Amino acid sequence: MPSKLRLARIGDRIRQEISEMLVKQEIHDPRLSGATITEVKVDRELAYANIYVSSYEGSEQSKEILAGFESASGFIRKNLAERIELRVFPRLRFYWDPTPERADRIEQLLWKIKSEEKTSTPLTDEEDNEPNE
Repeated sequence: MPSKLRLARIGDRIRQEISEMLVKQEIHDPRLSGATITEVKVDRELAYANIYVSSYEGSEQSKEILAGFESASGFIRKNLAERIELRVFPRLRFYWDPTPERADRIEQLLWKIKSEEKTSTPLTDEEDNEPNE
């Protein structure tokens, strides 16, 4: 059974290779334009590689992108097996990763809070010390 470090290295290498295929447009599926691989987790038996994908366009395109990856999974797996030396290559499973969208939403909220703080005028020390009438 491979160590956790080896599994992580295999996952990183799979992520790197699929990302390279997408950038070089080796996968000829228009549904995959703008898709990115965020993470790859390989199980301990090397039976499955869970691949998490995201897109610049957001989750509106998630079903199309996942369908594109599913239809190209045989081609991707064959190319990965040629590039990465493993006795048995894991089967590929694709999942949508909402993390980038959540991070963007958090950034927007923080920016909004920060801009609201700048527009509100804080009380000066002199205003705080005035007696109430």
